[in-house]
Amino acid sequence: SQPRVNEWVQRLMPILKLALDELGLLPERDQEHFAQSEQRHGASPVFIIDGTERRRQRPKNAEKQAAHYSGKKKTHCDKHVVVVQAKSKRVGFLSQTYAGKIHDKKIVDTEPIVYPPGTTLYQDTGFQGYTPAGVQSCQPKKSLARASSPPSTFP
Repeated sequence: SQPRVNEWVQRLMPILKLALDELGLLPERDQEHFAQSEQRHGASPVFIIDGTERRRQRPKNAEKQAAHYSGKKKTHCDKHVVVVQAKSKRVGFLSQTYAGKIHDKKIVDTEPIVYPPGTTLYQDTGFQGYTPAGVQSCQPKKSLARASSPPSTFP
């Protein structure tokens, strides 16, 4: 039952958090310490950054409804920004929780993440204009082949 599941989640979450911390796999929550913790892992500094949305119950308050409504997913949600180690797929950084209406780039502008020297950062178009100092950013561009192809005509 749902109440039993909630009870077990509350009991097991501290144990899981402690185990991940002892293994050194707990994501960094402090943007200023991210570079130091990644250097300790010794992996190459190639990261992927993206925003994630987590559904939530629709708030009853009209102001909270407006703040948590994401037009992208057409639902009410909370949002995080995650930075993942590209090779190992390990989550290195997890931002604080924000309302679903907040844009990905605004989150990283609010929480300026400090990256290790020589970092390559892959990002989607939600981070357009985000270029931290000392980081090589890689962002996809629109395909010219698709944009320049003539529209198909039917006989």
